[in-house]
Amino acid sequence: MRWRMRWGRVAGVVALVCLAGTGAAQQGANDDGPGRDKVLRVCQDPNNLPFSNRAEAGFENRIAALFAQELGWKLEHTWFPQRIGFIRNTLRAKEENSSRYKCDLVTGVPAGYELAATTRPYYHSTFAMAYVKGKGLDGVRNLDDLAALNPAQRRKLRIGAFMATPVTEWLMQNQLMDQVSWYQHQTGDAEQYPGEIIERDLASGKIDVAFAWGPIAGYFARNTRGAPIVAVPIASRPGMKLDFEIAMAVRQGDKAFRQRIDQLIAANQARIDAILTDYGVPLVDQQGRALAPQASGRP
Repeated sequence: MRWRMRWGRVAGVVALVCLAGTGAAQQGANDDGPGRDKVLRVCQDPNNLPFSNRAEAGFENRIAALFAQELGWKLEHTWFPQRIGFIRNTLRAKEENSSRYKCDLVTGVPAGYELAATTRPYYHSTFAMAYVKGKGLDGVRNLDDLAALNPAQRRKLRIGAFMATPVTEWLMQNQLMDQVSWYQHQTGDAEQYPGEIIERDLASGKIDVAFAWGPIAGYFARNTRGAPIVAVPIASRPGMKLDFEIAMAVRQGDKAFRQRIDQLIAANQARIDAILTDYGVPLVDQQGRALAPQASGRP
């Protein structure tokens, strides 16, 4: 599932180290690993805003461009939809009739992702709920507020949520499952993208509340023009983890390259945070507490 691939997959930078460190300087000139030809090859989804797209308008696109600039390398992309087989068809795949891999860096995976070697996390976010401002939910700032709505209002709620995400358990506990329209992060249609739950269905009034990974909710709340949308980050609670650390990924054997990416993350954390903030990504600390305003959207 794409949510698993992205943030607990889902759903992905610290310390003040300079790129000119000894370990980084030694790598690249003397081995056959990534960067020997001064090209940063990234593996990204061609249609998955706010993360990435072919127009390079996502925050992962911007961070990859920042890294290439810092390295003084050329930036190249391998585009493939982030679904089952993504790693096999990108990070582990070689160019036809060549010993060179198609790409060397996946720009968004959960910390500790089992199919690759992960860098240190470069952001920590959480799930969110979104609704249209002025439609009777303006006082809702957490799950308890939603559960506390008067019974008549609760019974009328039309809820959108992605299948197999952590919020499913809460919906079940609060007898809301019959009111849920279920969405998939992965479909067979490459033109579809998870943000449609907000940009299309929430904005049009097809659903009243949408639950989504925070970067998706925050970005589309800020950028959807069809309605004034509010995105509210929701905190983890006992037995229901909603916040996840996101890292990048390289091949298991590329230890020196992973160290170099760790150094890039560390040296550029403030610039990375600024990019994430530009995209409305709700950032949380190690305890899952919001580092930014609790709700985002257009005034």
